Amino acid sequence: MSHDVEDETTVNDSYSVTVPAAVREEAGIEAGDKLRWRVDDEGRLSVELVKQRYGAFSDLEPVDIGEQTDAAEDHDLVAGDY
Repeated sequence: MSHDVEDETTVNDSYSVTVPAAVREEAGIEAGDKLRWRVDDEGRLSVELVKQRYGAFSDLEPVDIGEQTDAAEDHDLVAGDY
């Protein structure tokens, strides 16, 4: 993060909160990310951003093994069950 950003939000009747836009932008929070909430022994609240890793394998190149595969269909096969 390049600098401190501070803002306030209100807890609504269903105990939900909205992360303020300036905080989202500075922290790089995106839809699908998770926030880990902690309260220490002195009652201080902290929030940690837990980034989701969508597309973690998107940079990998496919390998041609000489035959077409279907991972969705083949994922439960045990060696020798072909």
